[in-house]
Amino acid sequence: MPSTLPDGEPVPADGGLPPAALAGAAARPLAFYLHVPYCATRCGYCDFNTYTASELRGSGGTLASRENYAEAVAEEVRLARKVLGDDPRRVSTVFFGGGTPTLLPPADLGRMLDAVRKEFGLAEDAEITTEANPESVGPASLAALREAGFTRISFGMQSARAHVLAVLERRHTPGRPEACVAEARAAGFAHVSLDLIYGTPGESDADWRASLTAAIGAGPDHVSAYSLIVEEGTRLARRVRRGEIPDTDEDVNADRYLIAEEELTAAGFGWYEISNWAASPADRCRHNELYWRGADWWGAGPGAHSHVGGVRWWNVKHPGAYAQALSHGRSPGAGREVLSAEDRRVERIMLELRLADGCETGLLRERGRAAARRAAADGLLDAAALAGGRAVLTLRGRLLADALTRDLVD
Repeated sequence: MPSTLPDGEPVPADGGLPPAALAGAAARPLAFYLHVPYCATRCGYCDFNTYTASELRGSGGTLASRENYAEAVAEEVRLARKVLGDDPRRVSTVFFGGGTPTLLPPADLGRMLDAVRKEFGLAEDAEITTEANPESVGPASLAALREAGFTRISFGMQSARAHVLAVLERRHTPGRPEACVAEARAAGFAHVSLDLIYGTPGESDADWRASLTAAIGAGPDHVSAYSLIVEEGTRLARRVRRGEIPDTDEDVNADRYLIAEEELTAAGFGWYEISNWAASPADRCRHNELYWRGADWWGAGPGAHSHVGGVRWWNVKHPGAYAQALSHGRSPGAGREVLSAEDRRVERIMLELRLADGCETGLLRERGRAAARRAAADGLLDAAALAGGRAVLTLRGRLLADALTRDLVD
């Protein structure tokens, strides 16, 4: 969850939604995102809404503590039940993100999941994911998470090279993420993902290939690879500004992406979203697919974002303010926006174009269709798919997806 929140109209004290947002809800998937904002230390590149113990000390009292956090989230899940009323949907996916969810005891994560199960019920094949840092889990905690009902786990590996991890200010040592994959498999997790970052200052092509080789060799069924973004306000940004380390390079990042595609494809992984590869369609992250396809999800936790039926809202950022609102029977929502039909059209193009099956050309207006024809002629869109009514990125198109999207939404 990003650390900055947009402007918006006020959220009603009871969290109520416009009737139009609930119309036809039964036909849409429903997911939950549960945000855990705690970290042992703050990584130098991180701009997410997270807090270390020292940052929370004296700034929220017991309401901001980890010990009370699971109950606060459970209270928001109960609020969601009230807001959504007699909505019959069982929850398709639940994703615990952060922060570092696994800094909380597995029993606390289980209590949060149980709140969703009790209030809404889980689909028979529900995907239940938690993110984890490699140093925050071990065989016993992984077994406890599996026992609590988690089906999928995603480890933040980032790199296999110690000097790259040092620039990112990651605490784990090289080799630990690979060991975590083996421990998760032994605990019974069928789905294990590794997250990588490329383009870190000081990283070479050889370093990046070594990270991919290590990740693939660990045996996950899913790999995510993201280019490093230097976010304003982070320690990394300050180091770049002072000239201590160089800034990231777009050309280097493009080369690293091509290396990732080469190595992962050779290992049997297939891309299904620009930054995500899976060993098979069954190994894709179904929760994230719901985001990209505009489904309904309720985000519980400080700074968490939600979307239901074209209404998007976001919670207050601080854990203390979040818990205080819920303890007084109020929604923790800080603001919301009701998306227009045009907003939703643009978002569908922006998100669905990132997927391997692209977006329908029926979403494009005349200038967007003309831009799509030019993009196909330039090798950025698949010409055969375009003739069949879909805008699908080629490999070269993936490298230029942001600029191409701007042309298509016109």
